[in-house]
Amino acid sequence: MLESGSIKIDKVHCFLSGFCFKVLDVQDSADYLMDNLCCLPFRGGPSSYSSGKGKNHEGDIKYGFDLVKGKANHPMEDYHVARFVEIDDHELGLFAIYDGHSGDRVPSYLQKHLFDNILNESEFWVDPKRSIAKAYEKTDAAILSDDSDLGRGGSTSVTAILMNGQRLWVANLGDSRAVISQGGEAIQLSTDHEPSTERSSIEHKGGFVSNMPGDVPRVNGQLAVSRAFGDKSLKSHLRSDPAIQDTLVDNKTDLLVLASDGLWKVVDNQEAVDIARKIKDPQKAAKRLVAEALKRDSKDDISCVVVRFR
Repeated sequence: MLESGSIKIDKVHCFLSGFCFKVLDVQDSADYLMDNLCCLPFRGGPSSYSSGKGKNHEGDIKYGFDLVKGKANHPMEDYHVARFVEIDDHELGLFAIYDGHSGDRVPSYLQKHLFDNILNESEFWVDPKRSIAKAYEKTDAAILSDDSDLGRGGSTSVTAILMNGQRLWVANLGDSRAVISQGGEAIQLSTDHEPSTERSSIEHKGGFVSNMPGDVPRVNGQLAVSRAFGDKSLKSHLRSDPAIQDTLVDNKTDLLVLASDGLWKVVDNQEAVDIARKIKDPQKAAKRLVAEALKRDSKDDISCVVVRFR
């Protein structure tokens, strides 16, 4: 139902690939709607060339994001998600960075489907960790089995689900990273999945890790991460089970930073937190972090989401 003058929406919306949620049901919903429209996953275009912001229903938790194409001669391969949804009287903050390689088809697919798959798991509300792990596995299987050969490319992933503003669930594959600030102290919630640290697993599966001078270690001389979605030609040597960690959001928790390695290659965790904490507007904080990475000559695509809790 829409009313002129002051927007009021009181129906349940169902989009993405099927799960339903109430966008809003209060008279002052116009601001909330406009703050979040920038991040709804409209299909068809690469929303990754973007910057925007939003907030939760109460307006006390705000987020901002900024994404910039790198210097490589290929289309933008970073995608993101940043939005709040209401499901069964629960408010969820959904935030993600997907850093693609060998094309943008896999990160685009993840942007459209991964959170759907997580939230559609029947045990999500009673066992989030198991549900996230199962959804990651099912999503990777769907990518690899796609008839259009979607799985030729690949993508890292870092996802964060904020449940009712109180508990944060973070999962990741690859080197996209999640860092939280607890009273100004940077705490990494994700795990960097690098070939050098998972060499034994790669070699046990028949692969090898190259160490060429002037380059990072790579799986079979190709991929710089040891876990990823897709990558059909290397999948027998890779893992796609995510690292998962949860934490309570308390009065010391001031912000969360998600970013692709275009940021983390040149800005360390504590530097990122120190920069972001000085800027109240999370969109401006995300822009400042991206600008700092560019200043330090990061050549990769750079994507960043900042969530400010207070």
